Amino acid sequence: MTRAADRDELTRRRERLRLSSRQLREDWSRQVQALRSPLGLADRARDGVQWLAQHPEWPIGVALLVVLVRPGRVLRWAGYALQGYSLYRRAQRLMPRPPLR
Repeated sequence: MTRAADRDELTRRRERLRLSSRQLREDWSRQVQALRSPLGLADRARDGVQWLAQHPEWPIGVALLVVLVRPGRVLRWAGYALQGYSLYRRAQRLMPRPPLR
């Protein structure tokens, strides 16, 4: 083989590798989409735990509120909060989701 033929073969091989690499990246991107939601939920949970660790006054304040205020009243308000959250989740399911990029 001549040097020109070797160069042409290397050029063709490099182009095949580029196409293969592009296809693999596209396949991987589609497969990763399935993990986006669970990993996002885990990230939010981790962030919440970190925030609570950095702001211990909130959980302590809630505990004091339960002790100082009548527990029945606190439980009633907790019920209202859960009902409100439930309504929020239902409304969220009814709203259209933005398309993924």
